[in-house]
Amino acid sequence: MKHLRILFAVALLAPYFSSFAQEETSDEPQDMTIKGQFEVMERQSTNYRSGNGVPYEVIKLSTLNEVKSNIFDSINTAYGSIKTLSATITANEAEIENLNTKLRDTTEKLNTITEEKDSISFFGLLIGKGTYNFILWSIIFGLLLLLLFFIYRFRNSNFLTQQAKSALADLEEEYESHRRKALEREQKISRQLQDELNKQKK
Repeated sequence: MKHLRILFAVALLAPYFSSFAQEETSDEPQDMTIKGQFEVMERQSTNYRSGNGVPYEVIKLSTLNEVKSNIFDSINTAYGSIKTLSATITANEAEIENLNTKLRDTTEKLNTITEEKDSISFFGLLIGKGTYNFILWSIIFGLLLLLLFFIYRFRNSNFLTQQAKSALADLEEEYESHRRKALEREQKISRQLQDELNKQKK
């Protein structure tokens, strides 16, 4: 009889202790991950042993449905995140490809500008500044050599011309002297001839 009273008192107080325990557990911060929800479900389950002695865990259907719903929500959220991340990755890859294309174009333009900057158009051809300078100085040096050659030829020709003029003047002077002498000789012979003629007339 005494045992029945104790059991009766425990049966009356059990809902109170159960609600008190639930309030305490609800006050604690709960792990809302799937693993945490399974652990809570495992703690809230009750044991059951079948007639042949096999133990079972009894779980409330509402708790199981809630966990199942949370699992599906997590899976759907994960799928949504995966789709969003995939779209973001695809957009980023397209943006990266676009930037790489722009970078290649910019690099090609920069190389072209650098080549044009380091080159000079010479008779319609782009040549390097070093080659252009070499050609330019070669032309200048060649023209300078030609100038020196022409100066030498001019001076040589001038010298030869002066020599020729001097020789011509000497020749003219010699010719004039010879002509005067010949004229004097002719006049002398003419006088002698005239004198002889005059003598014969007498």
